[in-house]
Amino acid sequence: MTLLSPDEIAPVKQDLDRTLAALDSMLLGRPALHRLVLAGILARGHILLEGLPGLGKTALVTALAKILELDAKRIQFTPDLMPSDIVGSHILETRPDGSREMAFKPGPVFCNLLLADEINRASPKTQSALLETMQERSVTLMGVTRPLPEPFFVLASQNPIELEGTYPLPEAQTDRFLFRLHVGSPDAATLTAIISSRAQGKMPDPGFSLSKDALARAFDTASRVVLPEAVAAWIGRLVAATHGAEHVKYGASPRAAIALAESARAFALLDGRPSVGFDDVRAVALPVLNHRLVLDYRASLDGVTSEDVAQRILDSVPVAE
Repeated sequence: MTLLSPDEIAPVKQDLDRTLAALDSMLLGRPALHRLVLAGILARGHILLEGLPGLGKTALVTALAKILELDAKRIQFTPDLMPSDIVGSHILETRPDGSREMAFKPGPVFCNLLLADEINRASPKTQSALLETMQERSVTLMGVTRPLPEPFFVLASQNPIELEGTYPLPEAQTDRFLFRLHVGSPDAATLTAIISSRAQGKMPDPGFSLSKDALARAFDTASRVVLPEAVAAWIGRLVAATHGAEHVKYGASPRAAIALAESARAFALLDGRPSVGFDDVRAVALPVLNHRLVLDYRASLDGVTSEDVAQRILDSVPVAE
C-alpha cells in the first residue's frame, strides 16, 4: 500500500482537529475521551460508554451527532422495551381499493447514529435485536433484509452492573462494540467552569460541523493508513496471548485483532501520520480488550479486573519476536 502524502493527510487532519475542538468546547474537561470516541467513529466502530448516571454520556453522543451532521435517534432502554420498538414491525394497512396488505414500519434503528441509552436496563431478548444491526448493518424481518443507512453507528450508554435494574450484556453483543470507554466524574475545575459559564448546564452550539463529504473523505483516508507488518504481527500476538492468560477464562475473539488494527489506523490519522506505530496500538488496546476478556472466579477473589489483565498482557508481549 502506498503511503499517504502530506497533501492528502493535511486537509483531513485539519477537519478532525476542528471536530475535536468543537467537541471539547461543548463538553468540558474530557479531551482524551473525545479523542478515543472520534477514533472509534473513524474506525467505523460501535462504542459503549460506561459510567454512573448524570456524567454526560448522552450529552456526548448528542454533541457528536450535531458536529458530524448525522441523522441521530435515541432509544431509552427499559425492561418493557420490545425488539419491534427498535427494528420496526409490520402492520396491516388498508389500500384505497379496500384490499389489505402488511406494510413495514421502520424502527428508530434506521438512522446514522443510534443512541442506545442505558442499554443494560433492557432484557436480553431486546438487547439481541441489535446483534444483526451492529454486525451486518441490516434488519431482517419476515424473510426480507433491509440495509441500514450509511454510515451507521451504535453509541450506547451503560450503567455499572452493580446498579439495580441492570442486565449484563451477552458476550456476543459486547464483542460487537469496538471500544468500552469509562466515563468518570469531572474534577472540581471542570465543575467550576460548567456552573460559571453555562446556565442550567446547557451546552453551547458547536460552531463547526463536518460535512458528509468531509466525513466520507476522513473514512477513506483512515482506511488507507498503512499497518506495517511488524505492528500487525504484534497485534496478532497480543490477541493470542489473551487465551490461556492468568485469570482469563475466555480470551478475545478475532474481532479484537480487527478492532486493534482499525482503531490504531484512526489514532495515527488523528496525529497526522501515514502509518501505524506501536504507540497507536498501546493507545487503543485497553478500550478494545477490556470488555472482551471473560475472567475466571479467581480474578474476583484476587481483585483483578479485565483492565488489569489487558495491561499485563500489553506489558509482557514484546513488540518483536
